[in-house]
Amino acid sequence: MFAKHVIYKHDNYNMLTVEVQGKTLVVREISDQWGEECHKFLSRAEMMHWAENHFDAKNFPRGEEQLRETLDNLRSI
Repeated sequence: MFAKHVIYKHDNYNMLTVEVQGKTLVVREISDQWGEECHKFLSRAEMMHWAENHFDAKNFPRGEEQLRETLDNLRSI
């Protein structure tokens, strides 16, 4: 069984989840614009590097505050 973490969920079409599959982290990014994207990382450091470069505060409804919450949620996995 894999551990699944919901990082954020705005609605059924905009969410980010992480599944911990042994040493692999599978990030599923679902958006109403792009559909579902799946990213696989072999370490938390690799995942955090991707997240810090991938997300922009302007893409979040609550801006910088929500970006910080999202990155904190990812760090806690």
